[in-house]
Formats: sequence, structure tokens, C-alpha cells
Amino acid sequence: MLGIPRSGRRRSAAALVALATLSAFTLTSAPAHAVPTAAPASAPTQTYLVQTTDAPAATYNGGIAGLAPTRAGAGAKLDSTSTNVRAYRRHLGQTNTRVLERAGVSASKVSHDYTLVFAGFSAELTAAEAARLKGTPGVANVWKNELVHSDTFTTPAFVGLDGNTGAWRKEFGSPERAGEGIIVGVIDSGFWPENPSFGPLPTPRRDQKTIDAKWHGTCVPGPENPVSCNNKVIGARWYASTPDISHANPGEFDSPRDYFGHGSHTASTAAGNHGVTATINGGVAGVISGMAPAARLAIYKVLYANEAGTQSVGNSTDIVHAVEDAVADGVDVINYSIGDDVDSFGPVELAFLNAANAGIFVATSAGNAGPDSKVDNGMPWTTTVAAGTHDRSSTKTLTLGNGQAYQGIGTGPAAVTAPIVDARTSGLAGSAELSAAQCVSTPPQLDPAKVAGKIVLCERGNNNRVDKSLAVKNAGGVGMVQFNPTPNSLNADYHAVPSIHVDQTVGAAVKAYIAAGGSPTATISAASNAKVRAPVVATFSSRGPGLSTGGDLLKPDIMAPGVDVVAATGPNSHNGNLWDTNSGTSMASPHIAGIGALILAKHPNWSPMMIKSALMTTAGVRDNEGQPIQDQADGTNANPLEMGAGQVAAKEAFDPGLVYDSGITQWLQYSCGIGVQGLCTSAGTVDPSDFNSPSLAVGDLAGKQTLTRTVTNVSKLPALYLATVEAPAGFKVDVTPKIIALLPGKKQSFKVTITRTSAALGEWSFGSLRWRDLLGHDVRSAIAVRPVPVAVPREASGTGAAGQVTLPVTGGYVGTLATEGHGLVAATVDQWNLTPDPTTTFNPNAPATASDTVSVNTTVLAGAKLTKFATFAADYPAGTDIDLFVYRQAANGTLAPVGQSAGGSADESVTVTDPGTYVTFVLLFAAPGPVDVELDRWVVPAGNAGNLTVTPASQPVTIAGKTTVTAAWTGLTAGQRYLGVIEYSDGTNTIGTTNLLVSG
Repeated sequence: MLGIPRSGRRRSAAALVALATLSAFTLTSAPAHAVPTAAPASAPTQTYLVQTTDAPAATYNGGIAGLAPTRAGAGAKLDSTSTNVRAYRRHLGQTNTRVLERAGVSASKVSHDYTLVFAGFSAELTAAEAARLKGTPGVANVWKNELVHSDTFTTPAFVGLDGNTGAWRKEFGSPERAGEGIIVGVIDSGFWPENPSFGPLPTPRRDQKTIDAKWHGTCVPGPENPVSCNNKVIGARWYASTPDISHANPGEFDSPRDYFGHGSHTASTAAGNHGVTATINGGVAGVISGMAPAARLAIYKVLYANEAGTQSVGNSTDIVHAVEDAVADGVDVINYSIGDDVDSFGPVELAFLNAANAGIFVATSAGNAGPDSKVDNGMPWTTTVAAGTHDRSSTKTLTLGNGQAYQGIGTGPAAVTAPIVDARTSGLAGSAELSAAQCVSTPPQLDPAKVAGKIVLCERGNNNRVDKSLAVKNAGGVGMVQFNPTPNSLNADYHAVPSIHVDQTVGAAVKAYIAAGGSPTATISAASNAKVRAPVVATFSSRGPGLSTGGDLLKPDIMAPGVDVVAATGPNSHNGNLWDTNSGTSMASPHIAGIGALILAKHPNWSPMMIKSALMTTAGVRDNEGQPIQDQADGTNANPLEMGAGQVAAKEAFDPGLVYDSGITQWLQYSCGIGVQGLCTSAGTVDPSDFNSPSLAVGDLAGKQTLTRTVTNVSKLPALYLATVEAPAGFKVDVTPKIIALLPGKKQSFKVTITRTSAALGEWSFGSLRWRDLLGHDVRSAIAVRPVPVAVPREASGTGAAGQVTLPVTGGYVGTLATEGHGLVAATVDQWNLTPDPTTTFNPNAPATASDTVSVNTTVLAGAKLTKFATFAADYPAGTDIDLFVYRQAANGTLAPVGQSAGGSADESVTVTDPGTYVTFVLLFAAPGPVDVELDRWVVPAGNAGNLTVTPASQPVTIAGKTTVTAAWTGLTAGQRYLGVIEYSDGTNTIGTTNLLVSG
């Protein structure tokens, strides 16, 4: 999933100069003072990194007399041999010398001068010398060398890779060998080849023969700002089948080069080089590494920046093409941080099914629509990744003039005290109040007369977070307090002025303080980079249950760091920076892709699902303080619908003991079980709850249900496992057998029977099943169960003017089940003659009619049982593709999306249940030529239309008891389609429904 928007993409030249000369960690310079006597030569020394206040050559944009700008222009790369760059680097060297002279430190102490991507030097210093330098004019900061050795802001150590006991050293001997022989394919927005994270690996390579034997790909440089490959990035391709997407932003490249920066970020997180010093706005952010630093990368560019530069978009045609090429090229792992917040089955999902069948481990992002239950990429053959925080947080304190102090997030040591104003009341004359409140920078909304010299309270939303601080800076403001209007993540971005990010509660308190009048003031403290409690599930991370299964398959699968991750990026859209922070499930997914690559390197014969199982069953459910992982959205204990199996624990995943494996037959059976057409002919079907997943989930448990699982012993020794259960509250869980004995490589099936005792109907409850042996293996499966009073089919269909269908029913209580039929109602059919037009593009965020797109309004009154919009492939010639987009219209005419159906055929449908006015857009995406497009619409009112009979009207039911209901119809008109609703009740409340579609 694309990362949560976090930073500005365009800044004025003046702003760039100012920002380039300031570190995010810049301290206020101390006044000049006498230089004390140098410490004795015998005093102990260690390596320090000293940053000066100058911009490095990579970000220097001019402003110094006699020194031309050196920052590369759009589409170009930095030429370190150019006259301008050489002159500026000499200037930086002279600055370093002057700084040392002022501090009374010998130049012989310098180990290395940094001038290209960092301005400053490293030196062997005593503590006294370091202290003097820190207070010397011209010095931005001084760090002990050890303080910056936190890979990807500590995420490798946090997930169990780094350190003396981490998986890198334990499994591979060193980070430099971790992932040898593995190729990671990244389907995204390309890469920035000059970034050191993608620099060549040392030669000779021990794994070169392995790579040569499997790699069949190529490096396509592209005609515009071409890329080059090396022994790290061994292949690159780009796809641009839709010019209006690939050329929407004038800065984009017709090549695998990454303009937006998203692909560079995900690729370097998965398999970027080890020990790369990352600098942002001229300051050192840390030393970073990919999860599998010795693995090779293959880049597949399918995403391009939109016109505004705020997100990156692509299309399924290019994505499927890229998946196909990746499989043909010989990649071992694919990372796919892309989605649409719709849990559906389409060509991309099918492409990944086949990729997994080819032995490729696929990691996907869960989506950024949290805290809503809109988990994306929910198919079982991929590993779907939620986003959490990690243990390095840059905290700040906001202190108001009334003495109240609040905690927030922010980077940089610079503190500021000033009057504070609310951006909502500080807009220019004629500006929109909301735009002013959100500190929109383009066009400017803030009034300098009201903002200059002040700290500004800005509301999150609409524009990128760092664009808000830029708007404040451009209006003369000296600081920013950014608040979330609704629950969301807090992010440590790199801002144009000292800034702090606070939650909605703090934001309301600050707003009230300002509104009280007087002379409100505030102080934003310097940042503290202490370790914090983690992980916490990020608010933006999409939650389960997966809508395609109703919760019978637990998604997401696992959680990884996805908040404020530092990694490579594209400098053209990140203010000249080669690295930046990003947040999103996009950032979490490549952690799992890279760790999956490591496991595959250690266990080359494991299937993708064995790797997935190893990751899930060893994941942790407690944080670094030993407490249950929390949910950022509400502060409660996180559950499997939010974090899946838990936080990835890489070290343990190499030796899971048992794994839950599956292959294409089971995947097809699962697909048939969720109603995917055309996949049931030979494979058969399985209840999604019985799919051999490492987790156990039932979204519609009617009293009692038995699930079957099969495990394989992947250890080298025979093992005896004992089952222990933490039953979900209000349930009894029985495992048969409770003890299993397995030789290496052997399989064993077992059954898990879940029985409701006192659990509230309709509410989720959670627990776990653990298989443990005497060798230290602890194989944990999350359990998620939602009891229902009755389990019935969600949909049923029939044909003919008269006929009937039998519906299976499972009771979830002891009592009487009543049934009633509503409808059947004939469809209202709208018809238009349309011709596909490849020159137009439908924008779901700004829907409009066009030559190939029409719309129709539907009013739904209160009391209606169901409203449905549909098209049917049977009505059209082969090759016809129709898409539906449905919006609810507010009183002021604005449209809010409520559903879409945009598969690869003309079989599309969207259902709604609430009253209101709906606008349905019908798009003829493809067809052999002009066709008559028909939209069927139904609004099913309460009551029987006289053509539907449901029997029996009532019958006794018992817990887990099986029975049937028959729906019969008569008198329908040939050629028409009818819709009805069968409603089930316990005599008082509606407890279930089945939608019945009949073709007369």
C-alpha cells in the first residue's frame, strides 16, 4: 500500500537553501567563548561524527557568493567531478578546518571529510574536544559514532536481525552475507540507482554462480534519464501502458528511475545495502540497512506520480505484466506495497496465485484505511502485512503559556518559544477556512500579518504533513503544532520549522487555550530520541476481517514496522534528499519480504506458505516491555484483526518446528469457497475456515464448528508436541489429538472444535492454540471467532419463471427460527449505447461522465431491505469489461464513495442497505466495439410481492443443528431479473439475511 503522505514535494528555492543548511537535529549555537586548554594526549578517544551548518553538495542550492548551486536538477544526477561540485567541496573542507581551529582541535584528528551527502567530518576525539566542538559556531551537531548505528532507525534490531545474537550473525555469520543467493523483486515506482543503498556489492561474490543460474532478466535503461544496473540491482524494467498515468506529472521518467521515491523506499527496506549512512536535510538520520542486505534486487516500475505529486498510481495491466516478467526473470521474492482498499479477487490476485505456485514468496501491504475494517490484498497465497511502530521515537514536549505540558512527536533539537495562533483564524482574506486550518501551502492560505513570528496550530489532512510547516515558514511563522482531528498516527517528519505532532485530544486543548484569548504562548522542546514502548498497531493500518470471506480467513497475517521508517527515496520529489522517512503499510510489507528472503536463503526448499507459516507462528504478541501489544487507535490491547499473528520475530522464524503448508489445489478450493466463479470445476471447494492457514478464524460460528489443520515437521529431529489452548472468552475449544508425534518431514492432521458458551452474539473474541515440544519450539496460532445466531448463505440464485432453491441453515441458539420473504422485485433496466474510449480516464476521486461513462441516480427510502446495482457478462460479447462506481449524494451535492466493482469482465455488482440518494457511474472500460450497456437496479421494499414463498415460516433450531429453508418463486417474466431478500429472525430480531437473485 502506498505510504501515508508525509512530506512536501515542492519548495521554493529560498526555502530549499534555508532547509539545506539546517539539520533536523540542529542545536542553537552557543555564543563564542575562549578555547580551553587541550586535553592531555593520554585522554581516551573515540570516533565522533561532526556536522557543520553548511549544506552538502547533494542539496546545496546556491546562496554563497562565488559558489554556484550543485544540487542536481530534475532528471539529472550529481556529477562529483564537475567544476561547481569540486569548488563547493573545497569550500566545505575549508569550513571544516575553520571549525577545528575555533575549537582548538588538531586537524590530524579528522578521519574523513564528508562533502557530498553530508557536510562535516568524522574524527577521533576526546570527550572534552567533542564538547568544545559542539559549542563552536558553525557546528550543527556532534554524535558519538555508536549512536548512529541503528539500522533503519533500529528496525533490524527490533525485529531480531541485528546484534550479536540476531539472525544475521546466527544464521549467516554476518550481515554482509545475509540473503546471499536470493533475488527480491520489487513491483513499485522504480528506484534511484545513484543511492548508496543500491550501490554495487563487493566482489567476488560467493553466490554469483547461484544468481547466474537463476537470473534470466534484463536491465532496461529507458530513454529518459536512464538507469544502470550492477551486481546489487541486477535488473530493472518499466511499464507505461497508460500515458495519462505515466505522464501525469511532468517530472516523471520514461525509465525505471524513481521520481516519487516510494519504490526506492520499499526496495531499500527489503534488501538495501548494509551500513549506509542516511542523511536528511543535511543531517545524519542514522545508519540503515535492508532486511536482506546480501540479496539482489530486481526492479519493476509500474507506478507513476500523479499530477500533484502527492501519490503514485498504476494500473492492473502493467502490474500483471510485471508479475509475469518477475516470474520469468527468476525472482525468489516479490514485494507489493500497492492496493486499493478493496478486498477482491481480480487479475492481480490471480497473477500472485500463479507466482506463489511458481515458488515465489509474495509480501503485500494490508492497506492504509485504518482503523476501518478494509484490509486489502487478502488472499491466502500472499502474506498480508499490518503496520506498527518501532522502539525509536523522536519525542517532544509542547508547553503552553498556562503551564500545561503535552507530549508529541517531532525531530530536531531546536527549541522555540513564541506566541501561538490557530491557523483556522489566521487565513488570508478570501481563503477557505478549512484550507487555512490545514495550512495549505499552494496556493498560500496563511496571512503573514497574523502568522509572522508565531507558532501556528495546523490541522492534519488534505495536504502533505511537511507542506504545512512549509506554509508556516513561508508566512513568517517560527514553529508548528500539527494535530490530528481524528485518531491517526503521530509522525516524526523532517519539517521546515521546529514542529511537534500531537493527537486529537491535545489538539483540542491547544485550540481551547488559544480561543480563551489573552496572549497565548507556547514552547516546542528539542527532540528526545530515547527508546519507547513498542510495537503499537498504527491507527492507519487497515483492519480485518477480510470482506471476501466474512472473517473465515484471518487477515492481516502479521505486523512489521511501518511508522517513520528511514530508507532510500527519490531526491526529485523529496527536496533533494536521497533518504527520507515514510509511514504506511507500504513500509511494513518490505520488512516481511526481506525477512522472507532470509528464510528462503537458509531453507531454499521451503514453499512460500512454509515461509509464511514460520513467520506467523513465531510472531510475538507482547511489546518490548512484556505487555500486550496496544492499538494506537483506542489504546486497548491489540487483537488479531489488527495485528494478525503479531509482531514479526525474525530470529525465531528460522526454526519454527511445525509449519502449515498449502498449494494451488487448496488455494483454488478456497477461492471456490468464497464464491469466485470459474475455479470450482476440478479443484472442488472448501469452507474458508478449513483452509490450512496458520491461524484459525470463523466469522459466522453458529454454536459450534470443527476446523481441520495439517502441520509438517520441518526440524531435523523427531518431536513430540503438546497442544495448549487459550480459549476465546465465551467459548470452549477442544483439540483432537492433543499430542502429536512427528518424524522430520512428516505431516499430521488435527481437528479444533470451537463451541460457544456465553460469548455475545455478533462480537469477535480472540484466543490462541499453541503446539510446544521439549526442544523449545512454540508454534502459536491466533484464534478469532465471531458467534452468530444463525449461519445462512449470503447469496443464492435461481433461474426460470418458476422454481425453487434450498438454503442450508445452521442454528446458533435453542429456540424458534422464523423466515420471511421480501420481493421478488423486477429490475429497473437503464440502457445506453456506448463505445470504449481509451483517451479518457475515470477518476474515482472526482467522478464524472464522459464519452464512455454514464451515471444514473437512485433514491432509496427508509425501510428498504436491499438496493443492488449490477451488470451481467451474459448480456455482452466476449471481451466486454464494465466497471461500476457507486456514491452516496449529500444534500449539498457532494459524493461519497460507498462501493465499486471493477473486475476484468462485465459481471459487476454493488449492494447498499442504507436509505439515501445514490449516483451510479457505469464505465465501458473495454468492448469489441459499440455496445448497448445495461444497468440493472433493484430497490427491494419490505413485504412480499406475491411471487415468492419461503417455507417453513418457522421451525425449531438448536446450537449447531442443521436444517434447511426453501425459497420458491412463480409467475416471473422471461428475460427479466428479479431480486429478493429472505429474512431470518428469532421472533424478535432479524438475525440473518440471504439475497436471492432469479433470472426469469
